[in-house]
Amino acid sequence: MVTKEIPRTTAPAVPARRSPRRRRDGRAALLYLAPGGILLLAMLVYPIYQLVLISFYDYGQPQAVGNAPLVFLGFGNYVELLENLQFWEVLAKTLGFTAVCVVGSLALGTGLAVLATRVRAWARVPLFLAALAAWATPAMAGSYVWLFLFDADFGLVNEVLSGIGFTGMANHSWTFDTYSTFGLVAAEVIWCSFPFVMVTMYAGLKGVPEEVIEAAYLDGASTWRTTWSITLPMVRPLLTIATIQSIIWDFKIFTQIYVMTNGGGVAGRNLVLNVFAYQQAFAGQEYGLGAALGVVMTLLLLSITGLYVRSQRRSAGWV
Repeated sequence: MVTKEIPRTTAPAVPARRSPRRRRDGRAALLYLAPGGILLLAMLVYPIYQLVLISFYDYGQPQAVGNAPLVFLGFGNYVELLENLQFWEVLAKTLGFTAVCVVGSLALGTGLAVLATRVRAWARVPLFLAALAAWATPAMAGSYVWLFLFDADFGLVNEVLSGIGFTGMANHSWTFDTYSTFGLVAAEVIWCSFPFVMVTMYAGLKGVPEEVIEAAYLDGASTWRTTWSITLPMVRPLLTIATIQSIIWDFKIFTQIYVMTNGGGVAGRNLVLNVFAYQQAFAGQEYGLGAALGVVMTLLLLSITGLYVRSQRRSAGWV
């Protein structure tokens, strides 16, 4: 006699229902966030809409003052922009400059945050005061201070370098060569942006339970292994926030480049996208082309930020 094995059937898993209290908390949170969300949408959606709309037209000074009719170009401004070789050169320089500034800010800020967790209060307080002073300095004022320090004739840096034996640095111009100019501006940007990373990472490091670190050491884990396997995963969300903020700030740098390079350097050798857009839109009075460049910058920034967040979610095992 042959018996057939009856397959077992399992009932589909019923998703757990949210408790009434959690539903009430969710509705209350939405109500509290609604005013800020509406204001944020009003401040973002309408300007972006206008930016996209202008990018489809031949919109110059005559059209702005009403002396000439608007001419619809469709994607003509975008085609002109993408066919411009200078745009691709400026884009490459902007990406490289942004990468240097972001890596420098994260490395310096995180290193000083680790240092602040290991020194006494009498040393930590002056460290934070100095960092916050750099953070509070306006971008334009800080740019002029750095220009004065690195001035070819009266700068303190050249005097110190020539005084300790580097005689070739006397009357050296830091803002003539393309790479030295970008390096000088990047140093100023890192100087005024690392305090945010430092304060953020210090708060994250202080939030790591000491018991977990001590247990890792008792299990024989080295300092590097403990940092990589325990401390870093715990502060990863804050590191992601600091990285995203740094990418956004450094990608759209304008003041430091414009002030320290006198509008983009000799023959535009130190242009970044924000200064290039300003030249096209306002100096060149091609507002439609400048708007198209603004839309491209926004899409690039959203893409870079989205890819970074996605990679961090995958590596951290987030849902």
